[in-house]
Amino acid sequence: MPTVDTDRRWVYAFEDAPADARALLGGKGAGLAAMTAAGLPVPPGFTITTEACVAYQDAGHHVPDGLWDQTETALAEVEAAAGRRFGDADDPLLLSVRSGAAVSMPGMMDTVLNLGLNDGTAAALARQTGDERFAYDAYRRFVAMFGEIVMGVEADRFERIVQRAKGQTEGGQDTDLSVDQLKEIVAQSKRVIAGQTRQHFPDDPREQLRQAVAAVFDSWDNDRAVHYRRVHNIPDDIGTGVTVQAMVFGNKGWDSGTGVAFTRDPSTGAKGLYGEYLLNAQGEDVVAGIRTPKPIAEMAGDLPETFDQFQALADQLEQTYGDVQDIEFTIEQGTLWLLQTRTAKRSGAAAVRIAVEMVGEGVIDERTAVGRVDPAALEALLHPAVNDDAEVELLAEGLPASPGAAQGRVAFTSDDAEARAAEGEPVVLVRQQTSPEDFHGMVAAVAVVTAEGGMTSHAAVVARGMGTPCVAGASSLRLDAAQGRLEAGGHTVLDGDWVTVDGATGRVLLGRVPTKDPELGDDFRTLMSWADDVRRLGVRANADTGEDAAKAREFGAEGIGLCRTEHMFFGDERLQPMREMILAEDAGAREAALRKLLPLQRRDFDALLRAMDGLPVTVRLLDPPLHEFLPDLLELTGRIAETKLALKQATTLEEMDRLLDESAASRALLRQVEKLHEENPMLGLRGCRLGMLYPEITQMQVRALFEAAADCVEDGIGVQPEVMIPLVSAAAEIETQAALVRETADAVLAERGVALDYLVGTMIELPRAALRAGDIARTAEFFSFGTNDLTQTTFGLSRDDAGRFLSAYVERGVLPADPFQTLDVEGVGELVRLGTDRGRAERPDLKVGVCGEHGGDPASVAFFHGVGLDYVSCSPFRVPVARLAAARATLGGDAS
Repeated sequence: MPTVDTDRRWVYAFEDAPADARALLGGKGAGLAAMTAAGLPVPPGFTITTEACVAYQDAGHHVPDGLWDQTETALAEVEAAAGRRFGDADDPLLLSVRSGAAVSMPGMMDTVLNLGLNDGTAAALARQTGDERFAYDAYRRFVAMFGEIVMGVEADRFERIVQRAKGQTEGGQDTDLSVDQLKEIVAQSKRVIAGQTRQHFPDDPREQLRQAVAAVFDSWDNDRAVHYRRVHNIPDDIGTGVTVQAMVFGNKGWDSGTGVAFTRDPSTGAKGLYGEYLLNAQGEDVVAGIRTPKPIAEMAGDLPETFDQFQALADQLEQTYGDVQDIEFTIEQGTLWLLQTRTAKRSGAAAVRIAVEMVGEGVIDERTAVGRVDPAALEALLHPAVNDDAEVELLAEGLPASPGAAQGRVAFTSDDAEARAAEGEPVVLVRQQTSPEDFHGMVAAVAVVTAEGGMTSHAAVVARGMGTPCVAGASSLRLDAAQGRLEAGGHTVLDGDWVTVDGATGRVLLGRVPTKDPELGDDFRTLMSWADDVRRLGVRANADTGEDAAKAREFGAEGIGLCRTEHMFFGDERLQPMREMILAEDAGAREAALRKLLPLQRRDFDALLRAMDGLPVTVRLLDPPLHEFLPDLLELTGRIAETKLALKQATTLEEMDRLLDESAASRALLRQVEKLHEENPMLGLRGCRLGMLYPEITQMQVRALFEAAADCVEDGIGVQPEVMIPLVSAAAEIETQAALVRETADAVLAERGVALDYLVGTMIELPRAALRAGDIARTAEFFSFGTNDLTQTTFGLSRDDAGRFLSAYVERGVLPADPFQTLDVEGVGELVRLGTDRGRAERPDLKVGVCGEHGGDPASVAFFHGVGLDYVSCSPFRVPVARLAAARATLGGDAS
């Protein structure tokens, strides 16, 4: 039933809208209102509020009372401003209808243009303009748009009608269609609509408007929009606005046109107009890839006066908004109209360059520059590019729509890309052109390639926003998705074949091409220095090797927040003595194995300490689920069975003796493995429990660390070792282990005659540890929250298995985000807050950090800043992301 709120204001004319009302009007409506207020050439119109959308949804898809009356009043004002009447049989006003949420959402409803056309108004438009072809071209476009977007008919049904008609022309282009052909296309399109929907195409312009507005509201809950909100953590209850605007026409002749332009290059950040336009065309032609657009610079030759006016307006817009603008425009018989301006999406490289250059130009200050660059966008700068020296075989070449390089197996449908990516396969999505329906496949893909479209096509804009490599308009590609194959450059590539996408150059290469690490320029270093000046939160790296530590320091890490020592024992040289240590039946055998491991550990720690010269290095004592180092139980059983069979077939005593020895050894090993077998190794004998039962393991690791530290000190290397005791749940555990650590460390330092400061602390990764943090802090000198395991133990979820259903939980709104990617603030975050407060109540100078991969997630970093942690630690390649996120958290105040 409809809502009852007749006094509520649901509709605002552009010139009457409140300032800075993005949440109420949506981004599009607020932008058009601001442009109108600034005196820019904007066609008249009005916005139906996001609150109306929410009321519509809450009322079971009923339009709220008063909305249509307010719409009629606003429409009358548009008619007066335009000098034409909606639905008039002599001089009709036509409208465009667009969705526009407060947050840009490509998954929402597409634009409906030319709304208000029917047989009568189309004939009137032909008489009024003196151009019958123009009128019926607009009519056939409107019927197809309305049929697809509002009535739900597949776009291909209409495209096939147009393609058949174009096939009967000499040139084969849209512009070659005759008036009679256009009229027949309209008639056929209406028959398709009636046949598929069992509803007639509405001829009443006001009914068209009502249905279009309802379709925008309904699109808030379509699959594309819901999926987009899940990926980008956009709330479900903010709704979308509807902008209704008088149509202006870019297809009234060769002095008319339409286009999309940026005030700076969105891929590189270079200053200057960048974009595309088409003469004698409507806006959808540019983004759909139906006709090949021209670079915006060529407009200076086609329409020089209009180009100069547009350049001046673009400069004005950038100064007004203080940021790069993405502008949609139409030229109607020489008159320039701006349809929209909004903050432009940009690649990570462009974002950094633009921010730094705008500071140099005096447009913004340094703090604004830091706050403007999305930390997640930096990741695109830190990923590999195609190696210049690599031998490559070109498959196809297109436009460099989004930078970066990636290798993957070809997938021709978005559903296939999503399914295969879920299995862990790197996928390159290859499409003729993408649409919002492809969003889930684009999210899953490591790169996107399209055969059609330009730099402002759907594929290009969405890929750039996600930092995904993209090559658009690779026109030489001949795709046959049904047969799972493509052809280009004399090559045939089948579904599942490897290709490499070079988004920086627009090349699609055959096979898996070697890549190289990125080279970070002066703009990047400048921006990061500004971020470091702003941020309070320290940033360290998780690193287990000297190479990783060096890379982390290169990216600005201020120390090692987590060295996982169990990662040091894989590989042939180390695995055997590690197994000997685990399988030892007594302390003597265990100590013998540990003596083999000691020099290996010392060498590892030496490399880390030297790479971090002068910076703190947190070493976590051994924390392995022991099964990771042991032979597989089934494999071992199978080996014994094979030996038994071989014994039956043995023909010599020598062979029998050898097989009997092997069998005895295998059976002894099996007994030990069975003895150590755990039903749930992640919650078994690991962490400090291992050191509690076998203190000699703790002693070996601490001796190796402090012998390495002593070597460094003697060589003039600054060291700040921090020993972290893992998986503590009771105060007695850390009391016992910390005493052993200090006893061993002090003994080594005394032997070497070296004095240095060090800390002993613990990883908080169990809920009980957070709850008893006060008791633990009496011994621990620092806490490091291991949010990966803390999330597992708080939720009772296995990180390795939860992927099967977590995405469904997020899609259904059970959880706002995957808690292993973005911290669960309400549960796990509350334990972090509580553990920090209780620990510092007992030890005010307690150093507190986080070393789970949440330390590199911008949203989680903001929370950690707000809680008052001292540092976050993350993988080396996410260090710059964390540095910038920490600075933005400082600029935003308490982000908790």
